[in-house]
Amino acid sequence: MPEERLNPLLSRRLVTGVRGMLAHVYLKAGCVVPKHSHENEQFTYILEGALKFFIGDEPRREVTVKAGEVLHIPSNVPHEAHAVEDTLDLDVFCPPRQDWLDKTDDYLRR
Repeated sequence: MPEERLNPLLSRRLVTGVRGMLAHVYLKAGCVVPKHSHENEQFTYILEGALKFFIGDEPRREVTVKAGEVLHIPSNVPHEAHAVEDTLDLDVFCPPRQDWLDKTDDYLRR
């Protein structure tokens, strides 16, 4: 799996099937994944480090997910993530993220 650098604080490796996608996501401390939503159901399993998520609109829910923990984000729910420390997570998306495959995920490339 080749590593794709999206910005100085964020990179990933993708494995894609017909109905699902796995991604190793590498976030350096201080990295912010801006608020976004997508049709894809998402499971985020933190392998190392910790991410603080802000989920939903007002009022939004704040949850910190640490190594060994999993967060489920339903389809079309707005969310953002802040790397509390250097983090490696395994994201599972169903269906695959077409914007990641097409490289039209500009919100990550800033």
